[in-house]
Amino acid sequence: MTGQQLKAALKAADKGGYAVPSFNYSDIWDFIAICEAAQEENAPIMIACNPLVAKAISVELCGAFGKAAMAKAKTPLWHHLDHSFTTDLCKAAVDNGYPSVMIDASKYDLATNIATVNEVVAYCRAGGVHVEAEIGRIKGKGIEGDFTGGDFLVQVADAVELVKQTGVDSLAVGIGTAHGFYEGKPEINFARLEEINDAIDVPLVLHGGTGIPADDIHKAIQNGINKVNVGTIIHCTYMNGMRKELNRLGDNPYTLDVVKPVIAQIKEVVKGWIKICGADNRV
Repeated sequence: MTGQQLKAALKAADKGGYAVPSFNYSDIWDFIAICEAAQEENAPIMIACNPLVAKAISVELCGAFGKAAMAKAKTPLWHHLDHSFTTDLCKAAVDNGYPSVMIDASKYDLATNIATVNEVVAYCRAGGVHVEAEIGRIKGKGIEGDFTGGDFLVQVADAVELVKQTGVDSLAVGIGTAHGFYEGKPEINFARLEEINDAIDVPLVLHGGTGIPADDIHKAIQNGINKVNVGTIIHCTYMNGMRKELNRLGDNPYTLDVVKPVIAQIKEVVKGWIKICGADNRV
């Protein structure tokens, strides 16, 4: 699948009133679970690795996973680099077959953010690779970011300027969501989301899906969100499931005897999120 096909899929989601979910993987086993769940639900999805995973496994091997999975899949599947904070990693991902990358320069001032995004966009254009940027801040502290301040809300004028100056394909916006599990109910600024959606004509991305109530996901989609990122619940389901299976099986179990039941657990979580996003049976 290509970046241009992803761009068309996000537009179709906008028109159809659903979102394309993007799921973060940690290694080959949750990668397989995510891909299988999407095919069983006839859903278009993105499957993403964050920079820690890309560097630990290597961008070359992650790229090979992605290329093989996209070639094998019977439903639309896009491999994505999530929350890269460097242009070099984005370029390496492009060189290794990723059809989509995210450059996150949201911690910088607007001018630097725009310049950084432009560098990645220029590198990606010849190959038709989809580029996601971010403006405002996604709260939380963890693998995909570290921001605990109060000045997170995206400014409409800044979003308009970034899109105008870069021609970026999609935009993650800071509207109160957070990476990781939430303390209390998420406070999402839907009014600002609606303003952003009215002001720019690119697909909008919601990060920090884990822990957001389904009703709020639906409301966000109605107000312009076309892609929803889900990560924390995937790796937590994976690790908690592994612990339970290891305890159940005792010493010296065979790898697949441990992993297969956990894959099934991850698949159920993924299927649930596909349905929350309304992406099931969209193929």
